[in-house]
Amino acid sequence: MIMNRSLLILFLVFLFSCEGRIESSEDKSDGYKMLLIGHSFFRPYASNLEKLALDSGFTNHDASLVFRGGENGRPINFWKDSSSDEHKLIKSILDSGGIEYFGMTAEHDQDNPVEGHSAWIKYALQKNPNITIFISISPFDFPNGNQNGTRPNWDIFASDYGFNSIQEFYDFYVNEIIHKEIVDKLRLEFPSTKIFTIPTGWATKNLAQMQLNETLLDEITLFGPKETSIFTDQKGHQGQIVIETGTLIWLNKIYNVNLQTNNYSTGFKTDLHYVAQEIIENHDSNY
Repeated sequence: MIMNRSLLILFLVFLFSCEGRIESSEDKSDGYKMLLIGHSFFRPYASNLEKLALDSGFTNHDASLVFRGGENGRPINFWKDSSSDEHKLIKSILDSGGIEYFGMTAEHDQDNPVEGHSAWIKYALQKNPNITIFISISPFDFPNGNQNGTRPNWDIFASDYGFNSIQEFYDFYVNEIIHKEIVDKLRLEFPSTKIFTIPTGWATKNLAQMQLNETLLDEITLFGPKETSIFTDQKGHQGQIVIETGTLIWLNKIYNVNLQTNNYSTGFKTDLHYVAQEIIENHDSNY
């Protein structure tokens, strides 16, 4: 039986504390000026986006990436570490103006889930009044559990909280936690600012399941080298097949590129455009 919804939401918030409009490609052929801040479950997509954007004809795609690992890459940590070089760099980029897209991770603090995102949006709007905000939603980590036993593998993890699968659990997290507890509240606070989410984590979840179902067309192991695996380590950092799929999701959500006609070569036999498109179609269109 699923535990009380409010208690489950509180748990998920705690768990992840440990760690205008979208223009079409025809409208914005010269690319966007972006600021992207995050951790190691965000950085690979932010870095890879330039290659896909240039391949799709966005010749002036211009993204500044500020990275810190783990909890330090959350918006709230970037904000509160006001003496850090990264905090100062983010502010200096925003102070220069002209930033069109500002991307952050979804991870947050338990007591005030919107605090970090809200603080950065408020600061960004001072010099970038037309900025668009996006939040990339990471997957659950530790797919096989951790060594000290405080986190079980995904299947047991989901079952312990009343869900039939990790996919069902993650769907709850995306829609009930990130969308309702964070995005909806930010939209109320900043009604004139476009705020949306990118369902990046589904690339990990779906490809991992495809590997288990033996439906991938490539020789991909669950754990191993980045070039030939879903995960590169126990933490669940992403292999290249996951990065390529996740970045295709970013390309569509930010640049509105039609993945059904896009001819970017991912380097894999598996139709990652199809995998990404299916994820996008299953994502709530209000976000």
